[in-house]
Amino acid sequence: MEHVSLPPLSRVAICGGTHGNEISGVYIVREMQKQKVDRAGSLSITTVLSNPRAVDACRRYVDTDLNRCFTDALLSAPITDSSPYELRRAQELNTQLGPKGGQGAVDFLCDLHNTTSNMGLCLIFYSLDWLSLHILKYIQSKMTFAPVRAIQLDIPLSEAYSLESVGKHGFAFEVGPQPNGVLRADIFNMMKEAVDLTIEWLQAFNSGSTFEGGVVEAYTLVKSVDYPRDPTTNEITAAIHPQLQDNDFKLLRPGDPVFLTFSGEVVKHAGEELYPFFINECAYYEKNIAFHLAKKITLTFPSISVKKD
Repeated sequence: MEHVSLPPLSRVAICGGTHGNEISGVYIVREMQKQKVDRAGSLSITTVLSNPRAVDACRRYVDTDLNRCFTDALLSAPITDSSPYELRRAQELNTQLGPKGGQGAVDFLCDLHNTTSNMGLCLIFYSLDWLSLHILKYIQSKMTFAPVRAIQLDIPLSEAYSLESVGKHGFAFEVGPQPNGVLRADIFNMMKEAVDLTIEWLQAFNSGSTFEGGVVEAYTLVKSVDYPRDPTTNEITAAIHPQLQDNDFKLLRPGDPVFLTFSGEVVKHAGEELYPFFINECAYYEKNIAFHLAKKITLTFPSISVKKD
Protein backbone atom coordinates (compact mmCIF):
# COMPACT_ATOMS: atom_id res chain seq x y z
CA MET A 1 0.00 0.00 0.00
CA GLU A 2 1.17 3.53 -0.70
CA HIS A 3 2.33 5.95 2.01
CA VAL A 4 -0.38 8.35 3.23
CA SER A 5 0.12 11.89 4.59
CA LEU A 6 -2.59 13.35 6.84
CA PRO A 7 -3.06 16.79 8.43
CA PRO A 8 -1.92 17.33 12.04
CA LEU A 9 -4.31 16.17 14.76
CA SER A 10 -4.17 19.18 17.04
CA ARG A 11 -7.67 19.20 18.60
CA VAL A 12 -8.44 16.16 20.73
CA ALA A 13 -11.48 15.36 22.91
CA ILE A 14 -11.43 12.80 25.74
CA CYS A 15 -14.99 12.02 26.86
CA GLY A 16 -16.29 10.01 29.81
CA GLY A 17 -19.67 9.41 31.39
CA THR A 18 -21.56 9.00 28.13
CA HIS A 19 -23.15 6.24 30.19
CA GLY A 20 -23.39 7.64 33.69
CA ASN A 21 -22.77 4.37 35.56
CA GLU A 22 -19.61 3.40 33.62
CA ILE A 23 -17.33 5.24 35.94
CA SER A 24 -13.71 4.57 34.91
CA GLY A 25 -14.08 7.24 32.21
CA VAL A 26 -15.86 9.59 34.62
CA TYR A 27 -12.91 9.52 37.02
CA ILE A 28 -10.28 9.72 34.27
CA VAL A 29 -11.94 12.85 32.87
CA ARG A 30 -12.35 14.38 36.35
CA GLU A 31 -8.69 13.64 37.14
CA MET A 32 -7.56 15.22 33.86
CA GLN A 33 -9.69 18.29 34.65
CA LYS A 34 -8.27 18.46 38.19
CA GLN A 35 -4.70 18.22 36.84
CA LYS A 36 -5.69 20.86 34.23
CA VAL A 37 -4.61 18.60 31.36
CA ASP A 38 -5.72 20.82 28.49
CA ARG A 39 -2.49 20.66 26.49
CA ALA A 40 -0.02 17.88 25.73
CA GLY A 41 2.75 19.13 23.46
CA SER A 42 1.15 19.82 20.08
CA LEU A 43 -2.29 18.76 21.30
CA SER A 44 -5.12 20.91 22.58
CA ILE A 45 -7.18 18.56 24.77
CA THR A 46 -10.86 19.06 25.61
CA THR A 47 -12.17 16.86 28.45
CA VAL A 48 -15.91 16.31 28.61
CA LEU A 49 -18.33 14.64 31.03
CA SER A 50 -20.78 13.69 28.31
CA ASN A 51 -23.92 12.96 30.33
CA PRO A 52 -23.67 14.90 33.62
CA ARG A 53 -27.24 14.19 34.77
CA ALA A 54 -26.76 10.43 34.34
CA VAL A 55 -23.36 10.65 36.08
CA ASP A 56 -24.98 12.44 39.05
CA ALA A 57 -27.68 9.75 39.21
CA CYS A 58 -25.15 6.93 38.54
CA ARG A 59 -27.46 5.58 35.85
CA ARG A 60 -26.75 4.59 32.25
CA TYR A 61 -29.04 7.40 31.07
CA VAL A 62 -31.87 9.65 32.25
CA ASP A 63 -34.37 9.45 29.37
CA THR A 64 -32.74 7.52 26.52
CA ASP A 65 -29.34 6.05 25.62
CA LEU A 66 -27.08 9.01 24.76
CA ASN A 67 -24.74 6.72 22.83
CA ARG A 68 -27.50 6.03 20.30
CA CYS A 69 -28.28 9.72 19.64
CA PHE A 70 -25.52 10.75 17.19
CA THR A 71 -27.00 9.72 13.84
CA ASP A 72 -27.39 12.55 11.33
CA ALA A 73 -31.18 12.24 11.62
CA LEU A 74 -31.21 12.67 15.42
CA LEU A 75 -28.61 15.43 15.45
CA SER A 76 -30.79 17.45 13.07
CA ALA A 77 -34.12 16.61 14.77
CA PRO A 78 -36.09 19.61 16.08
CA ILE A 79 -35.94 20.02 19.88
CA THR A 80 -39.25 20.48 21.70
CA ASP A 81 -40.30 20.64 25.36
CA SER A 82 -40.88 16.88 25.27
CA SER A 83 -37.50 15.98 23.73
CA PRO A 84 -35.45 13.51 25.82
CA TYR A 85 -32.62 15.07 27.83
CA GLU A 86 -30.04 12.93 26.02
CA LEU A 87 -31.18 14.13 22.59
CA ARG A 88 -30.69 17.74 23.71
CA ARG A 89 -27.31 16.78 25.16
CA ALA A 90 -26.26 15.04 21.93
CA GLN A 91 -26.96 18.20 19.97
CA GLU A 92 -25.01 20.28 22.54
CA LEU A 93 -22.03 17.91 22.23
CA ASN A 94 -22.28 18.06 18.45
CA THR A 95 -22.11 21.87 18.66
CA GLN A 96 -19.16 21.73 21.08
CA LEU A 97 -17.11 18.95 19.43
CA GLY A 98 -18.49 18.78 15.89
CA PRO A 99 -20.33 19.35 13.76
CA LYS A 100 -20.24 15.68 12.81
CA GLY A 101 -18.86 15.33 9.30
CA GLY A 102 -17.81 19.01 9.25
CA GLN A 103 -14.47 20.78 9.01
CA GLY A 104 -14.97 22.32 12.44
CA ALA A 105 -15.11 18.97 14.24
CA VAL A 106 -12.34 17.97 16.65
CA ASP A 107 -9.55 16.07 14.91
CA PHE A 108 -9.73 13.10 17.26
CA LEU A 109 -12.39 11.97 19.76
CA CYS A 110 -11.88 9.20 22.30
CA ASP A 111 -14.93 8.07 24.30
CA LEU A 112 -14.45 5.96 27.44
CA HIS A 113 -16.78 3.09 28.30
CA ASN A 114 -16.98 0.16 30.70
CA THR A 115 -18.68 -3.17 30.15
CA THR A 116 -19.80 -5.80 32.63
CA SER A 117 -18.56 -8.38 30.09
CA ASN A 118 -15.10 -9.95 30.32
CA MET A 119 -13.74 -8.15 27.25
CA GLY A 120 -10.48 -6.69 28.54
CA LEU A 121 -9.49 -3.62 26.54
CA CYS A 122 -11.23 -3.12 23.19
CA LEU A 123 -11.12 -0.32 20.63
CA ILE A 124 -14.41 0.14 18.81
CA PHE A 125 -14.34 2.13 15.59
CA TYR A 126 -16.32 2.75 12.43
CA SER A 127 -15.23 1.87 8.88
CA LEU A 128 -11.57 1.68 7.88
CA ASP A 129 -9.93 4.54 9.76
CA TRP A 130 -6.19 4.08 9.27
CA LEU A 131 -5.41 6.33 12.24
CA SER A 132 -7.39 4.07 14.57
CA LEU A 133 -5.59 1.00 13.21
CA HIS A 134 -2.19 2.64 13.76
CA ILE A 135 -3.10 3.59 17.33
CA LEU A 136 -4.41 0.05 17.92
CA LYS A 137 -1.11 -1.41 16.72
CA TYR A 138 0.82 1.05 18.91
CA ILE A 139 -1.24 0.24 22.03
CA GLN A 140 -0.87 -3.51 21.37
CA SER A 141 2.91 -3.11 21.21
CA LYS A 142 3.18 -0.99 24.38
CA MET A 143 0.35 -2.09 26.66
CA THR A 144 1.31 -3.88 29.86
CA PHE A 145 -2.24 -5.24 30.12
CA ALA A 146 -3.05 -7.81 27.44
CA PRO A 147 -4.72 -8.55 25.15
CA VAL A 148 -5.94 -5.49 23.25
CA ARG A 149 -8.66 -6.16 20.67
CA ALA A 150 -10.56 -4.17 18.04
CA ILE A 151 -14.20 -4.23 17.02
CA GLN A 152 -15.14 -2.67 13.70
CA LEU A 153 -18.72 -1.45 13.19
CA ASP A 154 -19.34 -1.42 9.47
CA ILE A 155 -21.88 1.44 9.44
CA PRO A 156 -22.00 4.53 7.19
CA LEU A 157 -21.01 7.72 9.03
CA SER A 158 -24.50 9.21 8.66
CA GLU A 159 -25.97 6.22 10.57
CA ALA A 160 -23.11 5.97 13.10
CA TYR A 161 -24.93 6.44 16.41
CA SER A 162 -22.23 6.85 19.05
CA LEU A 163 -20.31 9.87 20.31
CA GLU A 164 -16.90 9.07 18.78
CA SER A 165 -18.45 9.47 15.29
CA VAL A 166 -18.65 13.25 15.90
CA GLY A 167 -14.85 13.68 15.57
CA LYS A 168 -12.99 13.63 12.25
CA HIS A 169 -11.31 10.50 13.62
CA GLY A 170 -11.92 8.57 16.79
CA PHE A 171 -12.87 5.43 18.63
CA ALA A 172 -14.37 4.22 21.88
CA PHE A 173 -12.45 2.31 24.53
CA GLU A 174 -14.57 -0.49 26.00
CA VAL A 175 -12.96 -1.92 29.14
CA GLY A 176 -14.21 -4.66 31.45
CA PRO A 177 -15.34 -6.55 33.35
CA GLN A 178 -16.52 -3.88 35.77
CA PRO A 179 -19.95 -3.75 37.44
CA ASN A 180 -22.06 -0.67 36.80
CA GLY A 181 -21.47 2.04 39.39
CA VAL A 182 -18.28 0.35 40.62
CA LEU A 183 -14.65 1.46 40.18
CA ARG A 184 -12.00 -1.27 39.91
CA ALA A 185 -8.34 -0.19 40.07
CA ASP A 186 -7.21 -2.77 37.49
CA ILE A 187 -9.85 -1.67 34.97
CA PHE A 188 -9.22 2.04 35.67
CA ASN A 189 -5.46 1.55 35.16
CA MET A 190 -6.01 -0.38 31.92
CA MET A 191 -8.14 2.46 30.53
CA LYS A 192 -5.76 5.16 31.82
CA GLU A 193 -2.76 3.49 30.16
CA ALA A 194 -4.68 3.21 26.88
CA VAL A 195 -5.60 6.93 27.01
CA ASP A 196 -1.99 7.89 27.79
CA LEU A 197 -0.68 5.76 24.90
CA THR A 198 -3.23 7.31 22.52
CA ILE A 199 -2.07 10.83 23.47
CA GLU A 200 1.56 9.68 23.15
CA TRP A 201 0.91 8.37 19.61
CA LEU A 202 -0.89 11.56 18.57
CA GLN A 203 2.03 13.69 19.81
CA ALA A 204 4.54 11.51 17.95
CA PHE A 205 2.45 11.72 14.77
CA ASN A 206 2.27 15.52 14.98
CA SER A 207 6.02 15.76 15.60
CA GLY A 208 6.74 14.16 12.23
CA SER A 209 7.26 10.49 13.08
CA THR A 210 6.51 8.04 10.28
CA PHE A 211 4.53 4.98 11.32
CA GLU A 212 5.03 1.89 9.21
CA GLY A 213 2.01 0.11 7.77
CA GLY A 214 1.01 -3.37 8.79
CA VAL A 215 -1.87 -5.68 9.59
CA VAL A 216 -4.10 -6.08 12.63
CA GLU A 217 -6.89 -8.48 13.49
CA ALA A 218 -10.34 -7.14 14.26
CA TYR A 219 -13.79 -8.48 14.97
CA THR A 220 -16.75 -7.42 12.88
CA LEU A 221 -20.35 -7.93 13.99
CA VAL A 222 -22.35 -10.67 12.26
CA LYS A 223 -25.47 -10.81 14.43
CA SER A 224 -26.88 -10.44 17.94
CA VAL A 225 -28.42 -13.29 19.93
CA ASP A 226 -31.34 -12.85 22.35
CA TYR A 227 -32.10 -14.90 25.43
CA PRO A 228 -34.66 -17.72 25.11
CA ARG A 229 -38.04 -16.25 26.01
CA ASP A 230 -41.49 -17.35 27.09
CA PRO A 231 -43.71 -16.86 24.01
CA THR A 232 -46.60 -15.66 26.19
CA THR A 233 -44.94 -13.29 28.65
CA ASN A 234 -41.73 -12.57 26.67
CA GLU A 235 -39.73 -13.03 29.89
CA ILE A 236 -36.35 -14.74 29.58
CA THR A 237 -36.31 -18.45 30.41
CA ALA A 238 -32.56 -19.07 30.57
CA ALA A 239 -29.24 -17.59 31.68
CA ILE A 240 -25.88 -17.58 29.91
CA HIS A 241 -24.36 -21.06 30.27
CA PRO A 242 -21.40 -21.17 32.73
CA GLN A 243 -19.14 -22.47 29.92
CA LEU A 244 -19.90 -19.36 27.82
CA GLN A 245 -19.86 -16.84 30.68
CA ASP A 246 -16.66 -14.73 30.74
CA ASN A 247 -15.38 -16.32 27.50
CA ASP A 248 -15.68 -13.27 25.26
CA PHE A 249 -13.74 -13.64 21.97
CA LYS A 250 -13.28 -17.40 22.46
CA LEU A 251 -14.38 -19.25 19.30
CA LEU A 252 -17.92 -20.61 19.62
CA ARG A 253 -18.46 -23.85 17.71
CA PRO A 254 -21.69 -25.66 16.74
CA GLY A 255 -22.84 -27.74 19.71
CA ASP A 256 -21.14 -25.57 22.33
CA PRO A 257 -23.48 -24.69 25.23
CA VAL A 258 -24.74 -21.09 25.23
CA PHE A 259 -27.74 -21.01 27.60
CA LEU A 260 -28.89 -22.94 30.67
CA THR A 261 -32.67 -22.82 31.09
CA PHE A 262 -34.17 -22.26 34.52
CA SER A 263 -35.49 -25.84 34.33
CA GLY A 264 -31.93 -27.13 33.79
CA GLU A 265 -31.80 -27.79 30.04
CA VAL A 266 -28.75 -26.86 27.96
CA VAL A 267 -29.29 -24.79 24.81
CA LYS A 268 -26.48 -25.29 22.30
CA HIS A 269 -25.05 -23.07 19.58
CA ALA A 270 -26.51 -24.17 16.26
CA GLY A 271 -24.90 -21.73 13.83
CA GLU A 272 -21.49 -21.31 12.22
CA GLU A 273 -18.22 -20.86 14.10
CA LEU A 274 -18.12 -17.26 15.35
CA TYR A 275 -16.66 -15.21 18.21
CA PRO A 276 -18.98 -14.03 21.01
CA PHE A 277 -18.51 -10.68 22.74
CA PHE A 278 -20.50 -8.46 25.10
CA ILE A 279 -21.53 -11.73 26.76
CA ASN A 280 -24.19 -11.07 29.42
CA GLU A 281 -23.67 -7.28 29.27
CA CYS A 282 -25.92 -5.81 31.94
CA ALA A 283 -27.12 -2.88 29.79
CA TYR A 284 -28.16 -5.16 26.93
CA TYR A 285 -30.99 -6.92 28.76
CA GLU A 286 -33.27 -4.02 27.81
CA LYS A 287 -32.03 -4.28 24.21
CA ASN A 288 -32.89 -8.01 24.06
CA ILE A 289 -29.25 -9.00 23.47
CA ALA A 290 -27.56 -11.86 25.34
CA PHE A 291 -24.36 -11.54 23.31
CA HIS A 292 -23.04 -10.48 19.90
CA LEU A 293 -21.40 -12.82 17.42
CA ALA A 294 -18.52 -11.67 15.23
CA LYS A 295 -16.17 -12.97 12.60
CA LYS A 296 -12.45 -12.28 12.76
CA ILE A 297 -10.97 -10.26 9.92
CA THR A 298 -7.50 -9.00 9.01
CA LEU A 299 -7.11 -5.33 8.18
CA THR A 300 -4.15 -3.96 6.22
CA PHE A 301 -3.13 -0.32 6.50
CA PRO A 302 -0.46 1.88 4.89
CA SER A 303 2.42 3.76 6.51
CA ILE A 304 1.44 7.30 7.51
CA SER A 305 3.00 10.56 8.58
CA VAL A 306 1.87 14.13 9.15
CA LYS A 307 1.44 16.31 6.07
CA LYS A 308 4.11 19.00 5.92
CA ASP A 309 3.03 22.59 5.24
